[in-house]
Amino acid sequence: MKAIIGLGNPGEKYERTRHNVGFMILDALAFDFDTPFSFQKKFNAEIALVTINGTKTLLVKPQTFMNNSGLAVSKITSYYALDPEKDVTVIYDDTDLDFGEIKSSGKSSGGHKGMQSIIDTLSTDSVNRIRIGIHSDLKKDMPTEHFVLNDFSTQELKEMSATIIPSAVTRTREQFD
Repeated sequence: MKAIIGLGNPGEKYERTRHNVGFMILDALAFDFDTPFSFQKKFNAEIALVTINGTKTLLVKPQTFMNNSGLAVSKITSYYALDPEKDVTVIYDDTDLDFGEIKSSGKSSGGHKGMQSIIDTLSTDSVNRIRIGIHSDLKKDMPTEHFVLNDFSTQELKEMSATIIPSAVTRTREQFD
């Protein structure tokens, strides 16, 4: 079994924010498999179970809010006896990458508090990751913590839906080839 963790914040208020790109990508992946998410109280996460190329895979959206993502991830890895370094992939936003850029590398949190929470609770920085660039010119006009909680522009949402999310879904599926 594997787990793909999409980072974001729960609630309608945050649905279209830059910080929720991880949730957006998992929603698209679950849609591809025609599988709904359901809230699992014991993990404090929304979970969908899919099979990707023969591998049972949990799609996980922690409902702990971004900065405490590690709490839900720790419960899931413990319960399912997942090896964080081999069985877990985390998808999240990265303000240092240009909008739409996708990278699968990284060891540190790069200042991302959700990823740092996961590193701290799992006691390893060797977690697979897919970072989605959300940088835009607006970032220079506001502190990072405000920028990530702002909604994507209409044009950015169009680009997300048309190219970025499908590319990220493809990149995620490639890990199972």
